[in-house]
Amino acid sequence: MKIAIYTLGCKVNQYETQAMEAELLTRGYELVPFETRADAYIINTCTVTAVSDKKSRQVIRRARKENPDAVIGVCGCYAQTAPEAVKELEVDLISGTAGRMAFLDDLEAALEDCRAAHLAGEGPRMTVDDALRRRTFEVLPAGGLEGRTRAMLKVEDGCVNFCSYCIIPYARGPIRSLSIPEAEEQCRRLGQEGYREVVLTGIEISSWGAERRDGTGLIDLVEAVCHALPAGTRVRLGSLEPRTITADFCRRAAALTNLCPHFHLSMQSGCDSVLQRMNRKYDTGRYYESIKLLREYFDRPGITTDLIVGFPGETEEEFQATLAFVEKCAFSAMHIFPYSRRTGTPAARMPDQIPNAVKEDRAHRAGALARRLEETYLDSWVGETLPVLFEEEKEGLWRGHAPNYVEVFVRGENLHNVERPVKILRREEGGLKGEL
Repeated sequence: MKIAIYTLGCKVNQYETQAMEAELLTRGYELVPFETRADAYIINTCTVTAVSDKKSRQVIRRARKENPDAVIGVCGCYAQTAPEAVKELEVDLISGTAGRMAFLDDLEAALEDCRAAHLAGEGPRMTVDDALRRRTFEVLPAGGLEGRTRAMLKVEDGCVNFCSYCIIPYARGPIRSLSIPEAEEQCRRLGQEGYREVVLTGIEISSWGAERRDGTGLIDLVEAVCHALPAGTRVRLGSLEPRTITADFCRRAAALTNLCPHFHLSMQSGCDSVLQRMNRKYDTGRYYESIKLLREYFDRPGITTDLIVGFPGETEEEFQATLAFVEKCAFSAMHIFPYSRRTGTPAARMPDQIPNAVKEDRAHRAGALARRLEETYLDSWVGETLPVLFEEEKEGLWRGHAPNYVEVFVRGENLHNVERPVKILRREEGGLKGEL
């Protein structure tokens, strides 16, 4: 039978989809593109913004239109937080953000009888738990489909930060962590399978191990993973909270020769009063301390971030303070989002909601600054040599990433999954052009 999967949202969702793909292949199913006719469709949903909810609903409707008789299973964060809304979309199976293998068991059963039951008016099969009561980390197989260069390893789930704008703690529950022995074992397997880079991902990996209260932290996991992988296999970190970056963390991280010097430091705002309304757990002083430490221990590391503009009550003066702070931090790249109002969060009830036109204008202005900073960072590498791990050929050029996560393009042959030194010739839109 043929199964198609559509994934929305973050790297954790992508990781969990890869795990489901691998399991479905093991069970003998054929995976097909989502745009083709399939016997079953899986939609792994996202709910981080209102736009994410809308996209999830659109994809579900598209699957039903593609094959009215197919089994449609919906999982992920939107299904977790709004199961009744999903139920109205003519689906056959609703799960949340836990029990991925059990979800596939239910899908197999649904292929036999759930669609018929739905047509008989019995409604979808729903298995959505209370995320806030979860205490156990669900171990899933790491990696990806054959031919990929980079593998993701989910090492943490859940978040207890409860930022005022964010629905994810309610969708994912409290912190649960993959053990170090299990992480080492999965990394050894990934190395044997030929992956050249492993990305440690999670909902909030800075909190890895916090629930155990045994004194171990993220850097202990990172050291173990780096040592478990074969020589030449990179490790890249997912998004970090500023509190992670201490002198001890940087000293130990800098000693790991296969750790990529790319750090995505979640920021959200560069203004202390806005950060306070967001219920973030740091101020700009602590954030900038992290920036300085990274640049002290690493040579021009790639430092990227997220920025929310137009948060409730954000004045023009507060926005200008953010722009000045962004300039001071000199990020290598940024993701910029207009604030999205999420029902059920404290921020949704705050006064002084910002009009969409103002949010879009601020996103445009912040984006222009981000592009200028990115160009400055890219220009700093022209004339130098960077090791590049190549991933795919596109329009006659091989593309890959340097350890600092800069995308590099060269002409060459048979470079898939190969790391080569590249002399950087010039900056091009979104990356660097070089020669072998």
